[in-house]
Amino acid sequence: MFRYLNETLEAYQARDPAARSKLEVFLLYPGVRATIDHQLAHFLHTHHMPFLGRAVSQIARFWTGIEIHPGARIGRRLVIDHGMGIVIGETAEIGDDVLLYQGVTLGGTGKDQGKRHPTIGNNVLIGSGARVLGPFTVGDGARIAANAVVLREVPPDSTAVGVPAHIVKVAGQRVAFASSVDQIHITDPVNETMKSLLSRVEFLERELDHRKGMDYEKLKNHAKEET
Repeated sequence: MFRYLNETLEAYQARDPAARSKLEVFLLYPGVRATIDHQLAHFLHTHHMPFLGRAVSQIARFWTGIEIHPGARIGRRLVIDHGMGIVIGETAEIGDDVLLYQGVTLGGTGKDQGKRHPTIGNNVLIGSGARVLGPFTVGDGARIAANAVVLREVPPDSTAVGVPAHIVKVAGQRVAFASSVDQIHITDPVNETMKSLLSRVEFLERELDHRKGMDYEKLKNHAKEET
């Protein structure tokens, strides 16, 4: 338990420049409180005491604004930045070294039974206000941009942006979270494609105007020769 807590506090210090000491993180960061309470809630839930587990999770929600169902499975070194409004569903699974910003939802898409919430791989970043909905996998090293709505699988080492989200490959390289936690400045492939198409249209219009000008000059020269 102490090793788990120490790893979590070190992860917060590595990824949050405002974290000045482990004591400050332990006492004042709601994400730490929420994950510690979840350990107890999950233990009660898996040992046939679901009511007590849910009671613990609701108390944690009251104090932190973070709702984690007791049935969710959470890996090591989870960092929840601010965390207000985060919702993690019953069958959600979160790997190691994951970073969540405020307002994230790991939810389902209906009243289906069984696995109905996403599985988040290792070393994943999920930006503010993102919604990940459904029983699919977000691969290791993936990034989900702020306010994206993800409704299908995200491959490893790629980025999901937009509503609904579409996938961008990140140069085939894994994101190192301690040095790269930018959730805003992410290239939107649709926007880039539109820019490319507009640039092409402008080029073709200039070519057409140029050709029209050449044809007009030819007609003028031909008229002069006839006269």
